[in-house]
Amino acid sequence: MGGRYNRPNYSTYLNDEPMPDAASEKEQGNEYFKQKKFAEAIECYSRSIALSPTAVSFANRAMAYLKLRRFEEAENDCTEALILDDRYVKAYSRRITARKGLGKLKEAMDDAEFAVSVDPNNPELRKQYSEIKALLMEKMSKRSSVQAKHTISEFDKAGDRKDITSHTPTGPHKDSFMEVDSPVRAGIKEFAGGASKGGSGVSLKDNNMLQSRDAKQKPAPEISVQDLASRAASRYMSSTVKSVKTPKTAYDFEVSWRAISDDPAQQIQLLKSIPPESLPEIFKNALSSAFLIDIVKCTASIYRDDAVLAVNILENLAKVSRFDLIIMCLSPMHKSELRKVWGQTFLVETASRDQVEALKRLQAKYVQGGWYDDMFALS
Repeated sequence: MGGRYNRPNYSTYLNDEPMPDAASEKEQGNEYFKQKKFAEAIECYSRSIALSPTAVSFANRAMAYLKLRRFEEAENDCTEALILDDRYVKAYSRRITARKGLGKLKEAMDDAEFAVSVDPNNPELRKQYSEIKALLMEKMSKRSSVQAKHTISEFDKAGDRKDITSHTPTGPHKDSFMEVDSPVRAGIKEFAGGASKGGSGVSLKDNNMLQSRDAKQKPAPEISVQDLASRAASRYMSSTVKSVKTPKTAYDFEVSWRAISDDPAQQIQLLKSIPPESLPEIFKNALSSAFLIDIVKCTASIYRDDAVLAVNILENLAKVSRFDLIIMCLSPMHKSELRKVWGQTFLVETASRDQVEALKRLQAKYVQGGWYDDMFALS
C-alpha cells in the first residue's frame, strides 16, 4: 500500500519538533474545512493519506473536493475509500454527489440504491435516492421523446412512400399489392375500356377512385408519444440492467446480482465469472446471510454441470471473514434451506470420490444442527 501513495519527506524537520502523524494531519484538515479553507484542508488530508491511508481520510478529502466542484477527484477519492471499507455510507453519499456533478446518473443511482439498502433509515441517503431517480427518469423521458418523434416521423415517411409506390408493385411483392389493389385497378380498366367504346363508365370510375382515395386518406392508428417513450424507456432500463461486469467488491456483486435477480441463468454466469479464490477478498466482512443462501443455491445449479468449480466456490466462500458467525446466526428457515440443498443436490448427484469427500467436509461448515432445528422451524 505504501508504494501507491506519495509519502512526504519529513527529513528536514528538526529533532526537537514532533513528527506529524496521520491522525493529527486529518484533524488539522477538519479544522481547515470548518473554516472553509478547502485547499488547505486537501493538503492536510493528502499528508494524512500518505502517512496512513484510511477510508475516512479519503472521504474527507473527497468532501473538500466537492466544495471546490472538483467532481472527478472527489469521485476517485470516494472509490478509494470504498476499496478500504465498502460499507462506508458517507463515501457512497459523497460519490453520489460527485457522479451527479459529472452527469453519471446511472452510476449515481447504483450507489444510491446500494447505500439505502445498507442504511435504509438515513434521511440524507433517501433524499439523494429520490433526487437521482427523478433526474434519471427525466433524462430517459427526454431521450425517449426524441426517439418517439423520430419514430413517428419515420412512420409518416413510410406512409408517404407507400402511397406513392403502392400502385406500381414490382418483384416479389407484386402478388400482395395486386391482392390489395386489384378491385380498384379492375374498375379503372373497365372504365377505360368502356370509354374507348363510347360507353359512359362514369359511375364505375367515380366509385372506385373514391374508394382508392378514401383508402389512402384513411388515417393510420395514432401512436401515442407517451407509449413510444414508455417502450423506449423500458428498453433502455433493460439494456442497462443486463450489462453486468465481473464484480470486484461486495458492492459491485450486490448491484449486479440484484439487477439480474429475475434471471437465474445470468446469475449462474455472473458467479462463474468470478475466480473462486477471489471470493474472500471480494466479500471481506460484507457477506450477508441472504446472499450466502443465494450463492449456495446458484452453486447447486453449477454443480450439476461442473462439480469441480462448484466445490471450489463452496470452499472459498467458507473462507470469507466471519463465515462461521454468519452460519451460526442463520434463521431456522435458512438453515433448513441449506440442508435441503445439501441433501437433494450435493450428496445425491454423481461426483468423484474426492469431490464427495470435500462436500462432506464442507457440510460440517455449512450445515450446523440437524433434525431438531427442523422441528423448531416447524413448531
